[in-house]
Amino acid sequence: MCFEDEAGFTRRPPKGRTWGRRGITPVVRVSGRRSGRVSVAGLIAMRPGSRTRLCHRLRLHTGRKGERRSLSEDDYIRLIDGMHQLVKAPIVLVWDRLNTHVSHTMRDLIDARDWLTVFILPAYAPELNAVEYLWAHVKRSLANLSSVALDRLATLVRNRLKRLQYRPDLLDGFLAGTGLALDLPPPSP
Repeated sequence: MCFEDEAGFTRRPPKGRTWGRRGITPVVRVSGRRSGRVSVAGLIAMRPGSRTRLCHRLRLHTGRKGERRSLSEDDYIRLIDGMHQLVKAPIVLVWDRLNTHVSHTMRDLIDARDWLTVFILPAYAPELNAVEYLWAHVKRSLANLSSVALDRLATLVRNRLKRLQYRPDLLDGFLAGTGLALDLPPPSP
């Protein structure tokens, strides 16, 4: 079973809390330039008896004219194909109602894969997606961090996600945060 979600990171860092000496407010300087964005799609896969895995795809958007500002259907299907290669098993995918996820092109790509079953989360239910907790964790780790260049921001996001790939216990915590019963039902007598 896999959960998928996407997030965007800009050069303007998320706000966080910190401490400072009494009377001196800490200030993080951020450049006024807002062009550029890092879009990331993440996939958390769990299987009973196996460790939880994380797979992600990253795309930089420099703000040039005519450049796509989000991930395409091909990006998502490459992510799903990559996870299928990694786990070597059929995939039950759970994701939200993003327009790219429910497009006709994506539906055709999904229908071409007999090992893939897709479920769409109800509207306004981000708490049921484990990857939302992953993004909250990554964004919290980037709080108050001002990045000078877009490629540096992409490197930081990639490094944070790479570290999480080796923390299956933390990924299990994200899954537990959904409150969904992901265990197999007991066999009937």
